[in-house]
Amino acid sequence: MVTCSREGGRCGVNSAVTALMKYNYSAGTNIGPVSETQQVMFRGLTFVLNAFTLRFVSKEIIGVVNVRLTLLYSTVVFLAREAFRRACLSGSTEQNWTQVINLLWLTVPVGALWSVMLGWVWLCLLEVPDPAGTPHYEVGVLLFGLSAVVELLAEPLWVLAQAHMFVRLKVIAESLSIIVKCLLTVLLVLLVPHWGLYIFSLAQLAYTSFLVLCYVLYFVKFLGSQEAEKSSFPLSRVRDLLPKCTRDKPVVNWRLAKLTWSFFKQSFLKQILTEGERYVMTFLNVLNFGDQGVYDIVNNLGSLVARFIFQPIEESFYIFFAKVLERGKQAKQQNTDDVTMAAAVLECLLKLVLLIGLTITVFGYAYSHLALDIYGGSLLSSGSGPSLLRYYSLYVLLLAVNGVTECFTFAAMSKEQVDRYNFVMLALSASFLSLSYFLTQWQGSVGFILANCLNMTLRIAHSVRYIQGYFSHSSSRPLAGLLPSPALLLVFLGSAGLTALSEVLLCCDSGWISRLVHIAVGAVCLLAVLITAFFTETKLVHFIRTQYLSRYTKKGM
Repeated sequence: MVTCSREGGRCGVNSAVTALMKYNYSAGTNIGPVSETQQVMFRGLTFVLNAFTLRFVSKEIIGVVNVRLTLLYSTVVFLAREAFRRACLSGSTEQNWTQVINLLWLTVPVGALWSVMLGWVWLCLLEVPDPAGTPHYEVGVLLFGLSAVVELLAEPLWVLAQAHMFVRLKVIAESLSIIVKCLLTVLLVLLVPHWGLYIFSLAQLAYTSFLVLCYVLYFVKFLGSQEAEKSSFPLSRVRDLLPKCTRDKPVVNWRLAKLTWSFFKQSFLKQILTEGERYVMTFLNVLNFGDQGVYDIVNNLGSLVARFIFQPIEESFYIFFAKVLERGKQAKQQNTDDVTMAAAVLECLLKLVLLIGLTITVFGYAYSHLALDIYGGSLLSSGSGPSLLRYYSLYVLLLAVNGVTECFTFAAMSKEQVDRYNFVMLALSASFLSLSYFLTQWQGSVGFILANCLNMTLRIAHSVRYIQGYFSHSSSRPLAGLLPSPALLLVFLGSAGLTALSEVLLCCDSGWISRLVHIAVGAVCLLAVLITAFFTETKLVHFIRTQYLSRYTKKGM
């Protein structure tokens, strides 16, 4: 039975956390947990190596590599394999894997065809960078297209690994490949900086080659081992991984082939919407290559918070809401205790991400210039970089709120409502592309972030409307208590003023003493925010405590 305490504001939270933790520790026990420490270590090393590289190359080269050439690579890979992956992973576990592998090997010639066609577009139809500032562009196009085809050689192995839940293989193979790419990039930048695009093209080819090698070596060792026999793995020899004819059955499963074609027709639109910003930059020439490079770096830096903090929250609590609530039914049609529990958790989650987002927005304004200068030197801290990161800190706030509201919405909606919302998302994505073009004409690279903010605001409004309707006939009001306490808002406002003043007074001097004083001012303000939140947001503090203690108590048991 769910109890409610007015003093602690703990209605439903204990039950909700208990239910979530039971799910987290009961699901996936057969696949082996992937070490979080390993992932953080790999990402941290990559982050440091990239920061080092930025001090030795021009922002024009960064723009060509991170936007133009990476877009070629991602487009070839996506169009060649996405439909095959979705079709083959949606089949039954009892399917004939010889036919599946035969079908998956078609990704290689399909990828080669896309690589040739799109390579011609990149070389003949798009603006070619100035050879004096960005040498060897043609070779870059060739090697990035080749690296896409090389990666497709591992596609049958990747699908096998995913279908049989080899989670650790995927994480370790990709992490090690990224480290190889970064180390080779740093080495070439130090030894032969005049090579230009050769450096990044060879590093990209090394990345895909090492990735394929990791999968090949793993399956060569795994097939025929006792572990494979115990797990009833459908293949027993290495040559079973190669395409071959079957006597009594067709070469490929034609049902899967037709399903692949159906998914393939959707791939174009999905890819355009996924990489919309880069397509606008590449085909409409709204930014020069230098501005493209700075925007891409700032975008990657800003999205780190979303990947490390908000994405795990969304994924975990989507599962929780989906288990607690019956999909497609309004709150009045469901168990009252379950609805109260879900509402309590939703309110705490929204308050949590709102406060994290506000903190990033408040401190992001005063520390964007310093952060970019430390990370990439004058390449990033001069020009539009600091303004971009300041706007992006506001976008992170909207991103945080939208992640939780859509997390609940998608878990509670019926299939028909989800299908209708997909059309809404399609319209919003199309409007985003249009807004991106017009706003960049007006505000430069900041226009992309403004377009993202407007798009995210519309998505939040749609989700808030759904949540209000969902709880309209219930006593629960998860959106009613989102506004932070007046004391906390006052501390946020004071912190914004003090840190902004500190930046004006101290950061005009580039010495490290001034920077350290500026950082100290920010640390004191942040401490004041945390202390105020601890004493005023008691309900949220209890929720965080319960989550943390429940998780580590369970691990200890």
